[in-house]
Amino acid sequence: MAESNNDFRYAVGPSKVPWYAVGEFYNGGDVKEFVKFLLPDTDKPGYADAYAKVCQDIEALAAVSGKAMKLTMGDKVNEAEAAAKETFGSKYAILTNCWTSGMEVAYKFSGLKAGDEVIMPAITFIATMAYPLHIGAKVVFADVDPVTLNLDPADVERKITPKTKMIVPVHLGGYPVDMDPIMELAKKHGLYVMEDCAHGMGGKYKGKYLGTIGHFGGFSLHEVKNITSMGEGGILLTDQDFAGKQFNSSRFLGLDASRQIKDWLYDIVSLRDRFGNVQIAGNYSITEIQALGLKLQMARLNDIIAQRRKAAEYTNAVLSQEDGILVEKQDTADTFGTHHLYLLRIDPAKVGGDIRQLEKKLKEKGLTNITHFGPMYRFQVMKDMGYNEDEIAATCPNTERMFYTAYTHLPIYNLTQEQVEYQANAVVEAVREMKAGK
Repeated sequence: MAESNNDFRYAVGPSKVPWYAVGEFYNGGDVKEFVKFLLPDTDKPGYADAYAKVCQDIEALAAVSGKAMKLTMGDKVNEAEAAAKETFGSKYAILTNCWTSGMEVAYKFSGLKAGDEVIMPAITFIATMAYPLHIGAKVVFADVDPVTLNLDPADVERKITPKTKMIVPVHLGGYPVDMDPIMELAKKHGLYVMEDCAHGMGGKYKGKYLGTIGHFGGFSLHEVKNITSMGEGGILLTDQDFAGKQFNSSRFLGLDASRQIKDWLYDIVSLRDRFGNVQIAGNYSITEIQALGLKLQMARLNDIIAQRRKAAEYTNAVLSQEDGILVEKQDTADTFGTHHLYLLRIDPAKVGGDIRQLEKKLKEKGLTNITHFGPMYRFQVMKDMGYNEDEIAATCPNTERMFYTAYTHLPIYNLTQEQVEYQANAVVEAVREMKAGK
C-alpha cells in the first residue's frame, strides 16, 4: 500500500458539488469550548477576562479562516509516524487508536493462533494478554525479578514448551527488561518477541530504544503515560519488512489503494503473518488531532524524562537512608529508564509490617499509591477460561511475595519540588511508625 495514510475516498478535488471528507465541520464556537476544556478555569483572578479575550480572537479568526478538511488518517498522522521512526530509529511505525490495538496487530503478524502459548510476566496490565485470550491461545505466566518486577529470563526459559510461539517482556514502570537473554532464547527456539513498552517510551537498553529490540514493540499514549495523544493512542514499531510493508493495511481493514477491483476505488487484502498464513485486518485508525497532540508532546519527551529522573533520584536519596526501605533500581551503563512509576519496595521483616499496612499509612498522610498490577492469574476471567490460579501462583513465588507484602508504586510526575519532598519524607515517617508499632 502507498506510504500515505490519507483516506482518499472523499474531498476528491475541485468540484461544483464537492463530497467533503468531513461531514460536519468544527466552527469557532466549538474551538472556544476546546480551549476551555484544555485550559480550564481554576478560579484564579483574571481567567474570565482572559478567556473572553481569547473568545473574541477566535471569533475574528473563524471569520477569515478555512475549515479543517481532514480529521482522521491524514498528513498529521503521516508526520507523527515519520517523527516516531526518526526518534526511535525504527524502519516502520504506525499510530493506532490505542496500544492494545497495536499489540493486536503485532500478535497477528507473529502468527499467534489458538492453542499456541505466549509467555509474559505475571505482573502486567490486562491489555498485554487480551488478544491471546480472545483467540484461544494459552497465556503462560513467568515470574518476575524481585528488584525490578520485570520478566525473569530464567523463569521464561523454564516455561518454554514446543507450543511456545512468543515472549512478551513488559518494561514495567519504564525500567528496561534484561533483553539479551530474552532475545537469545527467542533465537534458540524460533520465537517472536514483542516488547510491551506501554511505560517505556524513551527508555533504552544497551544503547537501543525500548521497542526496537524485539521483533515488534511499541508504546501506549493513554492519558496517564509519560506523553499522550489527546488521551488515547499507541505506536507500533518494527524492522520486519514483511510486516512493515503491510502496516497501513493492517490498521485500516485491509484497504489497499494501490490496487482496485473492477469499477471500484480500492481492493481489500488479507494480511500475511510470518508463516504466510492469512490474517484479517481490523480498524484501529487514529485521528489527526491525536497525531498532532503526540507530535507536540514527543518533541519534549527528553525534558519530561529528565524531570521525572530528577524527582526519582531525590526520592532515592531520602528513602535509602532508612533501613528496610528498598529504593528503585537506578540506571546502569546498560539501562536508561523512563520513570513512569516510582517503585517503592520494603523488607517487611525490617519495617515490622507488610506493604498493605504501609499503603494505609501513606493514604492517611495524603499520598496516592497504587500497586501496579494485580497478578494476572487472579482475575475472574482467567478462572472462567479454565486457568487454575493456585497452580500458577505456585510457579510464581516472587510475584506472590512482592505483590502481597513488599511493593507499591508512587507518582513521580507533574509534582512540585515541595510535593516530591513531602512524599519522600512521609514514606520515611510512615516506615518509622511501623517500626515503632504505631
